[in-house]
Amino acid sequence: MSQNTLVAQIGRSTGSAASRRLRAEGKIPAVVYGHGMDPVSVSVDRRELRLALAGPGGFNTLLSLDIEGKKYPAIIKELQRHPIRRTVSHIDFIQVNVNEEITISVPLRLEGESKAVNSEGGMIDPAVDHLEINCTPSTMPSEIVIDISNMVPGDMIRLADVALPKGTTAAGDPEMLVVTAIHANPGSEAATAAPEAAGE
Repeated sequence: MSQNTLVAQIGRSTGSAASRRLRAEGKIPAVVYGHGMDPVSVSVDRRELRLALAGPGGFNTLLSLDIEGKKYPAIIKELQRHPIRRTVSHIDFIQVNVNEEITISVPLRLEGESKAVNSEGGMIDPAVDHLEINCTPSTMPSEIVIDISNMVPGDMIRLADVALPKGTTAAGDPEMLVVTAIHANPGSEAATAAPEAAGE
Protein backbone atom coordinates (compact mmCIF):
# COMPACT_ATOMS: atom_id res chain seq x y z
CA MET A 1 0.00 0.00 0.00
CA SER A 2 1.52 3.30 -1.08
CA GLN A 3 1.73 6.26 1.26
CA ASN A 4 2.30 9.88 0.33
CA THR A 5 5.40 11.20 2.09
CA LEU A 6 5.21 14.53 3.90
CA VAL A 7 8.22 16.05 5.66
CA ALA A 8 7.53 17.48 9.11
CA GLN A 9 10.13 19.74 10.69
CA ILE A 10 10.63 19.69 14.45
CA GLY A 11 12.00 22.39 16.71
CA ARG A 12 9.35 25.01 16.07
CA SER A 13 8.60 27.55 18.76
CA THR A 14 5.15 27.40 20.28
CA GLY A 15 2.80 30.29 20.97
CA SER A 16 0.58 32.56 18.87
CA ALA A 17 3.34 34.89 17.66
CA ALA A 18 5.60 32.04 16.55
CA SER A 19 2.68 30.34 14.78
CA ARG A 20 1.85 33.54 12.90
CA ARG A 21 5.46 33.80 11.72
CA LEU A 22 5.36 30.21 10.49
CA ARG A 23 2.16 30.80 8.53
CA ALA A 24 3.66 33.93 6.97
CA GLU A 25 6.52 31.72 5.74
CA GLY A 26 4.09 29.29 4.09
CA LYS A 27 4.26 26.70 6.86
CA ILE A 28 1.54 25.24 9.07
CA PRO A 29 2.09 24.50 12.77
CA ALA A 30 1.12 20.96 13.72
CA VAL A 31 1.40 18.28 16.38
CA VAL A 32 1.97 14.54 16.01
CA TYR A 33 0.87 11.97 18.59
CA GLY A 34 -0.57 8.48 18.97
CA HIS A 35 0.51 4.90 19.73
CA GLY A 36 2.31 5.83 22.95
CA MET A 37 4.26 8.59 21.23
CA ASP A 38 4.74 11.78 23.24
CA PRO A 39 3.18 14.71 21.35
CA VAL A 40 5.73 16.36 19.07
CA SER A 41 5.35 19.95 17.83
CA VAL A 42 6.21 20.15 14.14
CA SER A 43 5.51 22.26 11.07
CA VAL A 44 4.75 21.26 7.49
CA ASP A 45 5.06 23.17 4.26
CA ARG A 46 1.65 24.35 3.05
CA ARG A 47 2.39 23.58 -0.61
CA GLU A 48 3.81 20.13 0.18
CA LEU A 49 0.74 19.34 2.27
CA ARG A 50 -1.50 20.27 -0.67
CA LEU A 51 0.46 17.96 -2.96
CA ALA A 52 0.39 15.09 -0.44
CA LEU A 53 -3.40 15.36 -0.16
CA ALA A 54 -4.04 15.87 -3.89
CA GLY A 55 -5.10 12.27 -4.51
CA PRO A 56 -8.62 10.83 -4.32
CA GLY A 57 -8.36 10.32 -0.55
CA GLY A 58 -8.12 14.04 0.17
CA PHE A 59 -7.86 14.73 3.89
CA ASN A 60 -8.30 11.00 4.57
CA THR A 61 -5.04 10.13 2.82
CA LEU A 62 -2.65 7.83 4.66
CA LEU A 63 0.60 9.77 5.00
CA SER A 64 4.16 8.72 5.62
CA LEU A 65 5.22 11.52 7.95
CA ASP A 66 8.99 12.04 7.71
CA ILE A 67 10.37 13.41 11.00
CA GLU A 68 14.17 13.72 10.95
CA GLY A 69 14.45 10.80 8.55
CA LYS A 70 12.17 8.48 10.51
CA LYS A 71 8.82 7.78 8.88
CA TYR A 72 5.55 7.40 10.73
CA PRO A 73 2.28 6.23 9.14
CA ALA A 74 -0.19 8.97 10.06
CA ILE A 75 -3.49 10.55 9.15
CA ILE A 76 -4.97 13.97 9.81
CA LYS A 77 -7.03 13.78 12.98
CA GLU A 78 -8.16 17.39 13.11
CA LEU A 79 -7.82 20.56 11.05
CA GLN A 80 -8.23 24.08 12.36
CA ARG A 81 -9.03 26.83 9.87
CA HIS A 82 -8.87 30.61 9.93
CA PRO A 83 -12.42 31.80 10.71
CA ILE A 84 -12.53 34.21 7.74
CA ARG A 85 -9.96 33.14 5.15
CA ARG A 86 -10.66 29.41 5.82
CA THR A 87 -6.98 28.57 5.31
CA VAL A 88 -5.57 25.74 7.42
CA SER A 89 -4.04 27.23 10.57
CA HIS A 90 -3.15 24.10 12.59
CA ILE A 91 -3.12 20.32 12.10
CA ASP A 92 -3.28 17.35 14.47
CA PHE A 93 -1.60 14.28 12.96
CA ILE A 94 -2.16 10.93 14.64
CA GLN A 95 0.24 8.04 14.19
CA VAL A 96 -1.61 4.86 13.17
CA ASN A 97 -1.07 1.16 12.74
CA VAL A 98 -2.09 0.32 9.16
CA ASN A 99 -3.74 -2.90 10.35
CA GLU A 100 -5.59 -1.37 13.30
CA GLU A 101 -9.17 -0.12 13.04
CA ILE A 102 -9.79 3.61 13.49
CA THR A 103 -12.84 5.87 13.35
CA ILE A 104 -12.85 8.65 10.77
CA SER A 105 -15.29 11.17 9.30
CA VAL A 106 -15.93 10.74 5.58
CA PRO A 107 -17.72 13.21 3.25
CA LEU A 108 -21.15 12.19 1.99
CA ARG A 109 -22.05 12.76 -1.69
CA LEU A 110 -25.51 12.36 -3.21
CA GLU A 111 -25.57 10.98 -6.75
CA GLY A 112 -28.32 10.98 -9.36
CA GLU A 113 -31.60 12.86 -9.67
CA SER A 114 -34.97 11.87 -8.23
CA LYS A 115 -37.49 12.56 -11.00
CA ALA A 116 -40.36 11.44 -8.75
CA VAL A 117 -39.47 14.02 -6.12
CA ASN A 118 -38.80 16.79 -8.64
CA SER A 119 -42.05 16.19 -10.52
CA GLU A 120 -44.03 16.81 -7.33
CA GLY A 121 -42.10 19.92 -6.42
CA GLY A 122 -40.43 18.21 -3.47
CA MET A 123 -36.78 18.25 -2.48
CA ILE A 124 -34.00 15.94 -1.32
CA ASP A 125 -32.80 16.95 2.13
CA PRO A 126 -29.46 15.56 3.36
CA ALA A 127 -29.46 15.51 7.18
CA VAL A 128 -25.65 15.22 7.37
CA ASP A 129 -22.71 15.93 5.10
CA HIS A 130 -20.26 13.48 6.71
CA LEU A 131 -20.53 9.97 8.13
CA GLU A 132 -18.47 8.44 10.92
CA ILE A 133 -17.10 5.04 9.91
CA ASN A 134 -14.78 2.37 11.30
CA CYS A 135 -12.01 1.12 9.02
CA THR A 136 -8.30 0.44 8.84
CA PRO A 137 -6.04 3.09 7.27
CA SER A 138 -5.65 0.79 4.27
CA THR A 139 -9.42 0.79 3.58
CA MET A 140 -10.15 4.49 4.16
CA PRO A 141 -12.63 5.73 1.51
CA SER A 142 -12.44 9.27 0.16
CA GLU A 143 -16.24 9.63 0.24
CA ILE A 144 -19.52 7.78 0.76
CA VAL A 145 -21.88 7.92 -2.25
CA ILE A 146 -25.65 7.51 -2.03
CA ASP A 147 -27.76 7.14 -5.19
CA ILE A 148 -31.00 9.10 -4.76
CA SER A 149 -32.43 8.34 -8.22
CA ASN A 150 -35.13 5.96 -6.97
CA MET A 151 -36.29 8.01 -4.01
CA VAL A 152 -39.93 9.15 -3.92
CA PRO A 153 -41.55 11.77 -1.66
CA GLY A 154 -41.64 10.50 1.90
CA ASP A 155 -38.67 8.15 1.53
CA MET A 156 -36.03 8.20 4.26
CA ILE A 157 -32.54 6.74 4.17
CA ARG A 158 -31.13 5.86 7.57
CA LEU A 159 -27.55 4.97 8.41
CA ALA A 160 -28.38 1.24 8.40
CA ASP A 161 -29.58 1.59 4.76
CA VAL A 162 -26.32 3.08 3.47
CA ALA A 163 -24.14 0.71 1.44
CA LEU A 164 -20.62 1.22 2.77
CA PRO A 165 -17.38 0.31 0.99
CA LYS A 166 -15.84 -3.09 1.69
CA GLY A 167 -13.83 -3.19 4.91
CA THR A 168 -15.79 -0.39 6.58
CA THR A 169 -18.64 -0.25 9.10
CA ALA A 170 -20.82 2.58 10.36
CA ALA A 171 -19.84 4.09 13.70
CA GLY A 172 -23.11 5.87 14.50
CA ASP A 173 -26.68 4.97 15.45
CA PRO A 174 -28.17 2.71 12.72
CA GLU A 175 -31.43 4.68 13.00
CA MET A 176 -29.74 8.03 12.35
CA LEU A 177 -31.46 9.89 9.51
CA VAL A 178 -29.13 10.53 6.57
CA VAL A 179 -31.34 11.65 3.66
CA THR A 180 -35.05 12.52 3.37
CA ALA A 181 -37.23 13.05 0.28
CA ILE A 182 -39.54 15.87 1.34
CA HIS A 183 -43.05 16.39 -0.03
CA ALA A 184 -43.90 19.75 -1.58
CA ASN A 185 -45.40 22.08 1.02
CA PRO A 186 -49.17 21.78 0.49
CA GLY A 187 -49.68 25.22 1.98
CA SER A 188 -47.36 27.00 -0.42
CA GLU A 189 -49.96 27.55 -3.16
CA ALA A 190 -52.55 28.73 -0.66
CA ALA A 191 -50.04 31.11 0.89
CA THR A 192 -49.26 32.71 -2.47
CA ALA A 193 -52.90 32.82 -3.55
CA ALA A 194 -54.11 34.55 -0.38
CA PRO A 195 -52.42 37.92 -1.04
CA GLU A 196 -53.76 37.93 -4.62
CA ALA A 197 -57.29 37.28 -3.40
CA ALA A 198 -56.98 40.05 -0.84
CA GLY A 199 -56.03 42.53 -3.56
CA GLU A 200 -59.06 41.78 -5.76
